[in-house]
Amino acid sequence: MSHVVCRVTVKELRARKRFWLGQAVVVGVLVASTSKSGAQVIPTREIMMPPWNNFQIFEPFPLPQLSDPDTRDDVAPEDTPVKNRYHPEYAPRGIRAGDWMINPLVSAGALYDSNVFSSPSGAQSDISTELGGRLRAHTLWERHGIDMQLSSLSTLYARHSGLNQTDAAFIGKGYFDIDHSTRLLASLRAAYLHIGVGTLTSPAGAIEPTPYSLISGTVALSKEFGRVTTVVGGQVDAYNYGSTRAQDGSIINQDSRDGPVYIAYGRTQYAFSDKAAIFTSIEGNRRDLRGTPTESLESYGYRALAGFDLEFTRLIKGEIAGGYQRQHFLASSIGDIEGPAYRAMLTWSPSRLIDVHFNAEQVVTEASDTSATGILANAVQLAVDYEFRPNVVWSTAAIFEKDNFKGQPREDKVYALDSRIRYSLNNVTSLSFQYRFTRRDSNLPEFSYDKHQVRINAAAQF
Repeated sequence: MSHVVCRVTVKELRARKRFWLGQAVVVGVLVASTSKSGAQVIPTREIMMPPWNNFQIFEPFPLPQLSDPDTRDDVAPEDTPVKNRYHPEYAPRGIRAGDWMINPLVSAGALYDSNVFSSPSGAQSDISTELGGRLRAHTLWERHGIDMQLSSLSTLYARHSGLNQTDAAFIGKGYFDIDHSTRLLASLRAAYLHIGVGTLTSPAGAIEPTPYSLISGTVALSKEFGRVTTVVGGQVDAYNYGSTRAQDGSIINQDSRDGPVYIAYGRTQYAFSDKAAIFTSIEGNRRDLRGTPTESLESYGYRALAGFDLEFTRLIKGEIAGGYQRQHFLASSIGDIEGPAYRAMLTWSPSRLIDVHFNAEQVVTEASDTSATGILANAVQLAVDYEFRPNVVWSTAAIFEKDNFKGQPREDKVYALDSRIRYSLNNVTSLSFQYRFTRRDSNLPEFSYDKHQVRINAAAQF
Protein backbone atom coordinates (compact mmCIF):
# COMPACT_ATOMS: atom_id res chain seq x y z
CA MET A 1 0.00 0.00 0.00
CA SER A 2 1.58 3.26 -1.09
CA HIS A 3 1.04 6.67 0.39
CA VAL A 4 2.10 10.06 -0.87
CA VAL A 5 4.31 11.72 1.72
CA CYS A 6 4.33 15.50 1.80
CA ARG A 7 5.54 18.08 4.30
CA VAL A 8 3.61 21.06 5.56
CA THR A 9 4.46 23.80 8.00
CA VAL A 10 3.17 23.71 11.56
CA LYS A 11 1.04 26.77 10.84
CA GLU A 12 -0.60 25.14 7.83
CA LEU A 13 -1.18 21.94 9.77
CA ARG A 14 -2.89 23.78 12.62
CA ALA A 15 -5.14 25.61 10.16
CA ARG A 16 -6.10 22.33 8.55
CA LYS A 17 -6.81 20.75 11.94
CA ARG A 18 -9.16 23.61 12.81
CA PHE A 19 -10.94 23.16 9.48
CA TRP A 20 -11.43 19.42 9.87
CA LEU A 21 -12.41 19.79 13.51
CA GLY A 22 -15.31 21.96 12.43
CA GLN A 23 -16.36 19.29 9.97
CA ALA A 24 -16.11 16.49 12.54
CA VAL A 25 -17.91 18.33 15.32
CA VAL A 26 -20.99 19.18 13.27
CA VAL A 27 -21.28 15.72 11.74
CA GLY A 28 -21.02 14.37 15.28
CA VAL A 29 -23.82 16.71 16.38
CA LEU A 30 -26.03 15.53 13.50
CA VAL A 31 -25.53 11.88 14.41
CA ALA A 32 -25.44 12.11 18.20
CA SER A 33 -28.40 14.44 18.60
CA THR A 34 -30.78 11.85 17.15
CA SER A 35 -29.10 8.61 18.09
CA LYS A 36 -31.66 6.15 19.46
CA SER A 37 -28.90 4.08 21.01
CA GLY A 38 -27.33 6.84 23.09
CA ALA A 39 -28.34 5.12 26.30
CA GLN A 40 -25.03 5.36 28.03
CA VAL A 41 -24.04 8.44 29.97
CA ILE A 42 -20.49 8.65 28.60
CA PRO A 43 -20.48 8.41 24.78
CA THR A 44 -17.62 7.94 22.35
CA ARG A 45 -15.69 11.19 21.82
CA GLU A 46 -14.11 13.11 19.03
CA ILE A 47 -10.74 14.64 19.85
CA MET A 48 -11.04 18.37 20.50
CA MET A 49 -8.33 20.47 18.88
CA PRO A 50 -7.21 24.05 19.65
CA PRO A 51 -8.65 26.51 20.18
CA TRP A 52 -12.03 24.88 20.80
CA ASN A 53 -10.70 22.48 23.45
CA ASN A 54 -10.74 25.53 25.75
CA PHE A 55 -14.51 25.01 25.98
CA GLN A 56 -14.01 21.48 27.39
CA ILE A 57 -11.75 21.85 30.38
CA PHE A 58 -11.28 18.11 30.87
CA GLU A 59 -10.25 17.50 27.26
CA PRO A 60 -6.50 17.02 26.60
CA PHE A 61 -4.54 20.19 25.87
CA PRO A 62 -1.69 20.02 23.34
CA LEU A 63 1.80 20.40 24.73
CA PRO A 64 3.53 23.71 23.89
CA GLN A 65 6.34 23.80 21.34
CA LEU A 66 9.30 24.79 23.49
CA SER A 67 12.11 23.72 21.18
CA ASP A 68 13.82 26.03 18.69
CA PRO A 69 11.45 26.47 15.70
CA ASP A 70 14.46 26.63 13.35
CA THR A 71 15.55 23.10 14.29
CA ARG A 72 12.14 21.62 15.05
CA ASP A 73 10.81 18.97 12.68
CA ASP A 74 7.49 19.78 11.07
CA VAL A 75 4.67 17.35 11.81
CA ALA A 76 3.97 15.25 8.72
CA PRO A 77 0.30 14.70 7.75
CA GLU A 78 0.75 10.96 8.25
CA ASP A 79 1.66 11.63 11.91
CA THR A 80 -1.65 13.34 12.67
CA PRO A 81 -4.67 11.42 14.11
CA VAL A 82 -6.07 8.90 11.62
CA LYS A 83 -9.69 9.94 12.11
CA ASN A 84 -9.16 13.63 11.26
CA ARG A 85 -6.21 13.28 8.89
CA TYR A 86 -6.07 15.84 6.08
CA HIS A 87 -5.91 14.62 2.48
CA PRO A 88 -6.10 17.51 -0.04
CA GLU A 89 -7.59 15.37 -2.81
CA TYR A 90 -10.62 14.56 -0.61
CA ALA A 91 -11.06 17.96 1.03
CA PRO A 92 -14.13 20.03 0.05
CA ARG A 93 -13.32 23.02 -2.12
CA GLY A 94 -15.84 25.39 -0.60
CA ILE A 95 -17.31 28.61 -1.98
CA ARG A 96 -15.15 31.70 -1.48
CA ALA A 97 -16.96 34.94 -0.61
CA GLY A 98 -14.40 37.61 0.20
CA ASP A 99 -12.79 36.70 3.53
CA TRP A 100 -15.35 33.94 4.13
CA MET A 101 -15.43 30.31 3.08
CA ILE A 102 -18.83 28.62 2.75
CA ASN A 103 -19.26 24.84 2.85
CA PRO A 104 -22.72 23.32 2.28
CA LEU A 105 -23.40 19.62 2.94
CA VAL A 106 -26.41 17.38 2.32
CA SER A 107 -26.84 13.76 3.39
CA ALA A 108 -29.33 10.93 3.04
CA GLY A 109 -29.36 7.53 4.63
CA ALA A 110 -31.30 4.67 6.15
CA LEU A 111 -31.29 3.18 9.65
CA TYR A 112 -32.44 -0.28 10.75
CA ASP A 113 -33.24 -0.60 14.47
CA SER A 114 -34.05 -4.02 15.90
CA ASN A 115 -35.71 -2.58 19.03
CA VAL A 116 -37.03 0.91 18.44
CA PHE A 117 -38.67 1.18 21.88
CA SER A 118 -35.70 -0.36 23.76
CA SER A 119 -38.10 -2.91 25.25
CA PRO A 120 -37.01 -5.80 27.50
CA SER A 121 -39.33 -8.16 25.59
CA GLY A 122 -41.47 -8.10 22.45
CA ALA A 123 -38.95 -5.98 20.55
CA GLN A 124 -40.32 -4.16 17.49
CA SER A 125 -38.01 -3.36 14.59
CA ASP A 126 -38.29 -0.63 11.97
CA ILE A 127 -36.43 1.12 9.17
CA SER A 128 -36.12 4.89 9.05
CA THR A 129 -34.96 7.40 6.48
CA GLU A 130 -32.49 10.06 7.61
CA LEU A 131 -32.20 13.35 5.73
CA GLY A 132 -29.62 15.88 6.87
CA GLY A 133 -28.13 19.18 5.83
CA ARG A 134 -25.52 21.62 7.04
CA LEU A 135 -24.33 25.07 6.02
CA ARG A 136 -21.01 26.22 7.39
CA ALA A 137 -19.35 29.63 7.01
CA HIS A 138 -15.97 30.48 8.50
CA THR A 139 -13.48 33.29 8.15
CA LEU A 140 -10.09 33.12 6.45
CA TRP A 141 -8.50 35.85 8.53
CA GLU A 142 -4.85 35.59 9.54
CA ARG A 143 -5.78 36.53 13.11
CA HIS A 144 -9.06 36.01 14.95
CA GLY A 145 -11.76 33.75 13.58
CA ILE A 146 -15.49 33.15 13.33
CA ASP A 147 -17.15 29.81 12.56
CA MET A 148 -20.94 29.53 12.09
CA GLN A 149 -22.86 26.36 11.30
CA LEU A 150 -26.53 25.62 10.74
CA SER A 151 -27.56 21.96 10.64
CA SER A 152 -30.66 19.78 10.63
CA LEU A 153 -31.47 16.08 10.62
CA SER A 154 -34.88 14.48 10.05
CA THR A 155 -35.65 10.85 10.90
CA LEU A 156 -38.77 9.30 9.33
CA TYR A 157 -39.88 5.79 10.31
CA ALA A 158 -41.64 3.40 7.95
CA ARG A 159 -44.04 1.80 10.51
CA HIS A 160 -43.83 3.82 13.73
CA SER A 161 -44.56 7.39 12.68
CA GLY A 162 -44.79 8.46 16.32
CA LEU A 163 -40.99 8.18 16.47
CA ASN A 164 -40.46 10.69 13.65
CA GLN A 165 -38.40 13.71 14.62
CA THR A 166 -36.47 16.65 13.19
CA ASP A 167 -33.55 18.20 15.01
CA ALA A 168 -32.02 21.56 14.12
CA ALA A 169 -29.09 23.47 15.57
CA PHE A 170 -27.16 26.69 15.10
CA ILE A 171 -23.62 26.90 16.44
CA GLY A 172 -21.58 30.08 16.32
CA LYS A 173 -17.99 30.20 17.61
CA GLY A 174 -15.31 32.85 17.54
CA TYR A 175 -11.92 33.70 18.95
CA PHE A 176 -10.10 36.99 19.31
CA ASP A 177 -6.31 37.11 19.69
CA ILE A 178 -5.71 39.88 22.20
CA ASP A 179 -1.95 39.42 21.82
CA HIS A 180 0.45 36.63 20.89
CA SER A 181 -0.22 34.78 24.16
CA THR A 182 -3.79 35.77 25.10
CA ARG A 183 -6.98 34.63 23.43
CA LEU A 184 -10.66 35.26 24.14
CA LEU A 185 -13.17 32.68 22.90
CA ALA A 186 -16.96 32.65 22.81
CA SER A 187 -19.66 30.36 21.49
CA LEU A 188 -23.44 30.36 21.16
CA ARG A 189 -25.61 27.35 20.47
CA ALA A 190 -29.36 27.30 19.85
CA ALA A 191 -30.91 23.91 19.16
CA TYR A 192 -34.20 22.04 18.98
CA LEU A 193 -33.49 18.39 19.82
CA HIS A 194 -35.11 15.15 21.00
CA ILE A 195 -34.39 12.49 23.60
CA GLY A 196 -34.66 9.02 22.04
CA VAL A 197 -37.17 6.53 23.42
CA GLY A 198 -35.63 4.11 25.89
CA THR A 199 -32.44 6.10 26.47
CA LEU A 200 -31.30 6.80 30.01
CA THR A 201 -32.79 10.31 30.13
CA SER A 202 -36.08 9.39 28.43
CA PRO A 203 -39.14 9.45 30.74
CA ALA A 204 -40.16 6.00 31.98
CA GLY A 205 -42.93 4.56 29.80
CA ALA A 206 -42.51 7.06 26.94
CA ILE A 207 -43.21 5.74 23.44
CA GLU A 208 -42.32 8.95 21.57
CA PRO A 209 -39.18 11.10 21.54
CA THR A 210 -39.14 13.92 24.09
CA PRO A 211 -38.55 17.32 22.44
CA TYR A 212 -36.55 20.06 24.10
CA SER A 213 -34.86 23.31 23.21
CA LEU A 214 -31.37 24.30 24.32
CA ILE A 215 -29.70 27.69 24.33
CA SER A 216 -26.08 27.60 25.43
CA GLY A 217 -23.40 30.27 25.72
CA THR A 218 -19.73 29.88 26.64
CA VAL A 219 -16.89 32.36 27.21
CA ALA A 220 -13.26 31.39 27.86
CA LEU A 221 -9.98 33.26 28.25
CA SER A 222 -6.65 31.52 27.67
CA LYS A 223 -3.21 32.87 28.54
CA GLU A 224 0.29 31.48 28.00
CA PHE A 225 3.14 32.39 30.37
CA GLY A 226 6.07 30.58 28.80
CA ARG A 227 5.72 27.03 30.07
CA VAL A 228 2.43 27.77 31.84
CA THR A 229 -0.96 27.77 30.08
CA THR A 230 -4.07 28.89 31.94
CA VAL A 231 -7.70 28.83 30.86
CA VAL A 232 -10.74 30.15 32.75
CA GLY A 233 -14.28 30.13 31.48
CA GLY A 234 -17.99 29.96 32.13
CA GLN A 235 -21.02 28.42 30.47
CA VAL A 236 -24.81 28.70 30.76
CA ASP A 237 -27.16 26.06 29.35
CA ALA A 238 -30.90 26.82 29.36
CA TYR A 239 -33.25 23.85 28.82
CA ASN A 240 -36.95 23.90 27.96
CA TYR A 241 -38.61 20.49 27.69
CA GLY A 242 -41.81 19.57 25.88
CA SER A 243 -44.17 16.70 26.60
CA THR A 244 -44.17 13.14 25.33
CA ARG A 245 -46.72 10.32 25.21
CA ALA A 246 -47.01 7.11 27.25
CA GLN A 247 -48.16 3.72 25.97
CA ASP A 248 -51.65 4.18 27.44
CA GLY A 249 -52.03 7.44 25.52
CA SER A 250 -51.52 9.75 28.50
CA ILE A 251 -49.28 12.81 28.29
CA ILE A 252 -45.99 12.83 30.21
CA ASN A 253 -45.24 16.43 31.13
CA GLN A 254 -41.54 17.28 31.42
CA ASP A 255 -41.74 20.92 32.51
CA SER A 256 -40.06 19.98 35.79
CA ARG A 257 -36.78 19.56 33.89
CA ASP A 258 -36.78 23.14 32.61
CA GLY A 259 -34.18 25.57 33.82
CA PRO A 260 -30.58 26.76 33.50
CA VAL A 261 -27.33 24.97 34.30
CA TYR A 262 -24.40 27.22 35.28
CA ILE A 263 -20.79 26.06 34.89
CA ALA A 264 -17.50 27.73 35.79
CA TYR A 265 -14.13 26.14 35.12
CA GLY A 266 -10.41 26.65 35.15
CA ARG A 267 -7.29 24.77 34.13
CA THR A 268 -3.56 25.42 34.59
CA GLN A 269 -0.88 23.39 32.85
CA TYR A 270 2.90 23.52 33.32
CA ALA A 271 5.09 21.97 30.62
CA PHE A 272 8.37 20.41 31.70
CA SER A 273 9.27 19.86 28.04
CA ASP A 274 7.72 19.28 24.63
CA LYS A 275 6.82 15.79 25.86
CA ALA A 276 5.52 16.19 29.43
CA ALA A 277 3.32 18.50 31.48
CA ILE A 278 1.44 18.53 34.77
CA PHE A 279 -2.00 20.12 35.09
CA THR A 280 -4.83 20.87 37.50
CA SER A 281 -8.43 21.48 36.46
CA ILE A 282 -11.67 22.19 38.29
CA GLU A 283 -15.26 22.60 37.19
CA GLY A 284 -18.13 23.81 39.36
CA ASN A 285 -21.81 23.64 38.45
CA ARG A 286 -25.27 24.59 39.63
CA ARG A 287 -28.28 22.87 38.09
CA ASP A 288 -31.19 25.20 38.81
CA LEU A 289 -33.99 23.01 37.47
CA ARG A 290 -37.68 23.68 38.15
CA GLY A 291 -38.59 20.34 39.78
CA THR A 292 -42.02 19.40 41.11
CA PRO A 293 -44.03 20.65 44.11
CA THR A 294 -43.02 17.52 46.03
CA GLU A 295 -39.39 17.09 44.96
CA SER A 296 -36.61 19.43 43.92
CA LEU A 297 -34.35 18.67 40.95
CA GLU A 298 -31.79 21.31 41.89
CA SER A 299 -28.20 20.36 42.65
CA TYR A 300 -24.75 21.86 42.80
CA GLY A 301 -21.27 20.41 42.88
CA TYR A 302 -17.77 20.27 41.47
CA ARG A 303 -15.17 17.97 39.95
CA ALA A 304 -11.44 18.57 40.42
CA LEU A 305 -8.68 16.63 38.67
CA ALA A 306 -4.90 16.79 38.57
CA GLY A 307 -2.63 14.72 36.42
CA PHE A 308 -0.03 14.36 33.73
CA ASP A 309 -0.02 14.99 30.00
CA LEU A 310 2.67 12.75 28.56
CA GLU A 311 4.10 11.85 25.19
CA PHE A 312 6.26 8.83 25.91
CA THR A 313 7.20 8.52 22.25
CA ARG A 314 5.47 9.41 19.01
CA LEU A 315 3.70 6.09 19.52
CA ILE A 316 2.09 6.65 22.95
CA LYS A 317 0.64 9.86 24.34
CA GLY A 318 -2.28 11.10 26.41
CA GLU A 319 -3.47 12.22 29.83
CA ILE A 320 -3.95 10.48 33.17
CA ALA A 321 -5.70 12.32 36.02
CA GLY A 322 -7.27 11.71 39.40
CA GLY A 323 -9.15 13.85 41.88
CA TYR A 324 -12.42 14.26 43.74
CA GLN A 325 -16.02 15.09 42.86
CA ARG A 326 -19.18 15.96 44.75
CA GLN A 327 -22.74 16.69 43.67
CA HIS A 328 -25.28 17.76 46.30
CA PHE A 329 -28.94 17.23 45.40
CA LEU A 330 -31.44 19.28 47.35
CA ALA A 331 -33.93 16.38 47.32
CA SER A 332 -33.49 14.36 50.52
CA SER A 333 -34.19 11.13 48.61
CA ILE A 334 -30.97 11.65 46.64
CA GLY A 335 -28.62 13.60 48.91
CA ASP A 336 -24.93 13.68 48.02
CA ILE A 337 -22.91 11.75 45.49
CA GLU A 338 -19.22 12.17 46.19
CA GLY A 339 -15.91 10.37 46.14
CA PRO A 340 -12.67 9.93 44.19
CA ALA A 341 -12.76 10.76 40.48
CA TYR A 342 -10.52 9.68 37.61
CA ARG A 343 -9.99 10.21 33.90
CA ALA A 344 -7.59 8.65 31.42
CA MET A 345 -7.22 9.28 27.69
CA LEU A 346 -4.36 7.44 25.98
CA THR A 347 -3.51 6.89 22.31
CA TRP A 348 -1.11 4.27 20.98
CA SER A 349 -0.09 4.44 17.32
CA PRO A 350 1.73 1.20 16.45
CA SER A 351 1.94 2.43 12.85
CA ARG A 352 1.00 5.49 10.85
CA LEU A 353 -2.15 3.68 9.72
CA ILE A 354 -3.49 2.70 13.15
CA ASP A 355 -4.51 4.63 16.27
CA VAL A 356 -5.60 2.72 19.38
CA HIS A 357 -7.47 4.76 22.01
CA PHE A 358 -8.12 3.90 25.64
CA ASN A 359 -10.51 6.09 27.63
CA ALA A 360 -11.74 5.68 31.20
CA GLU A 361 -13.81 8.15 33.20
CA GLN A 362 -16.13 8.61 36.14
CA VAL A 363 -18.84 11.30 36.19
CA VAL A 364 -21.91 12.30 38.20
CA THR A 365 -25.00 13.08 36.17
CA GLU A 366 -28.78 12.93 36.38
CA ALA A 367 -31.59 11.23 34.48
CA SER A 368 -35.27 11.87 33.96
CA ASP A 369 -37.22 12.72 37.10
CA THR A 370 -39.59 9.84 36.27
CA SER A 371 -36.66 7.44 36.73
CA ALA A 372 -33.93 8.80 39.01
CA THR A 373 -32.03 12.05 39.31
CA GLY A 374 -28.61 11.01 40.52
CA ILE A 375 -26.23 8.67 38.71
CA LEU A 376 -22.60 7.78 39.32
CA ALA A 377 -21.28 6.45 36.01
CA ASN A 378 -18.00 4.63 35.37
CA ALA A 379 -17.05 3.89 31.77
CA VAL A 380 -14.18 2.24 29.93
CA GLN A 381 -13.72 2.49 26.17
CA LEU A 382 -11.26 0.81 23.80
CA ALA A 383 -11.29 2.13 20.23
CA VAL A 384 -9.31 1.59 17.03
CA ASP A 385 -9.00 3.84 13.95
CA TYR A 386 -7.48 2.21 10.88
CA GLU A 387 -6.71 3.89 7.57
CA PHE A 388 -7.04 1.27 4.86
CA ARG A 389 -6.40 3.96 2.27
CA PRO A 390 -6.38 7.78 2.44
CA ASN A 391 -10.08 7.73 1.54
CA VAL A 392 -11.16 4.66 3.55
CA VAL A 393 -11.11 4.81 7.36
CA TRP A 394 -12.52 2.17 9.71
CA SER A 395 -13.28 3.07 13.33
CA THR A 396 -14.56 0.72 16.01
CA ALA A 397 -15.12 1.10 19.75
CA ALA A 398 -16.03 -1.27 22.57
CA ILE A 399 -17.61 0.35 25.64
CA PHE A 400 -18.45 -0.86 29.13
CA GLU A 401 -20.30 1.36 31.58
CA LYS A 402 -21.62 0.82 35.07
CA ASP A 403 -24.39 3.15 36.30
CA ASN A 404 -25.20 3.36 40.01
CA PHE A 405 -28.48 5.16 40.75
CA LYS A 406 -28.94 7.30 43.82
CA GLY A 407 -32.48 7.46 45.13
CA GLN A 408 -33.60 3.99 44.04
CA PRO A 409 -32.17 0.45 44.25
CA ARG A 410 -31.04 0.27 40.63
CA GLU A 411 -27.71 -0.67 39.07
CA ASP A 412 -27.15 -0.99 35.32
CA LYS A 413 -24.33 -2.36 33.20
CA VAL A 414 -24.04 -1.25 29.58
CA TYR A 415 -22.13 -3.10 26.87
CA ALA A 416 -21.81 -1.44 23.46
CA LEU A 417 -19.95 -2.05 20.23
CA ASP A 418 -19.80 0.63 17.55
CA SER A 419 -18.12 0.06 14.17
CA ARG A 420 -18.03 2.53 11.25
CA ILE A 421 -16.44 2.73 7.81
CA ARG A 422 -16.13 6.04 5.95
CA TYR A 423 -15.38 5.94 2.23
CA SER A 424 -14.66 9.20 0.39
CA LEU A 425 -15.22 8.78 -3.34
CA ASN A 426 -13.79 12.21 -4.15
CA ASN A 427 -13.74 15.73 -2.68
CA VAL A 428 -17.55 15.97 -2.94
CA THR A 429 -19.21 12.62 -2.22
CA SER A 430 -18.71 10.12 0.59
CA LEU A 431 -20.37 6.95 1.87
CA SER A 432 -20.48 5.56 5.40
CA PHE A 433 -21.64 2.36 7.04
CA GLN A 434 -22.26 1.87 10.76
CA TYR A 435 -23.16 -1.10 12.96
CA ARG A 436 -23.95 -0.64 16.65
CA PHE A 437 -24.92 -3.16 19.31
CA THR A 438 -26.17 -2.03 22.72
CA ARG A 439 -27.03 -4.20 25.71
CA ARG A 440 -28.25 -2.77 29.02
CA ASP A 441 -28.40 -5.19 31.94
CA SER A 442 -30.30 -3.80 34.92
CA ASN A 443 -31.16 -5.37 38.25
CA LEU A 444 -34.64 -3.97 37.51
CA PRO A 445 -35.71 -6.14 34.54
CA GLU A 446 -38.00 -3.49 33.00
CA PHE A 447 -34.93 -1.39 32.11
CA SER A 448 -32.94 -4.18 30.40
CA TYR A 449 -32.83 -4.51 26.62
CA ASP A 450 -30.74 -5.44 23.58
CA LYS A 451 -30.70 -3.68 20.24
CA HIS A 452 -28.86 -3.83 16.93
CA GLN A 453 -28.62 -0.86 14.60
CA VAL A 454 -27.35 -0.69 11.04
CA ARG A 455 -26.96 2.66 9.28
CA ILE A 456 -25.89 3.56 5.73
CA ASN A 457 -25.39 7.15 4.65
CA ALA A 458 -24.37 9.13 1.58
CA ALA A 459 -23.20 12.74 1.78
CA ALA A 460 -22.21 15.47 -0.63
CA GLN A 461 -20.17 18.46 0.51
CA PHE A 462 -18.80 21.41 -1.40
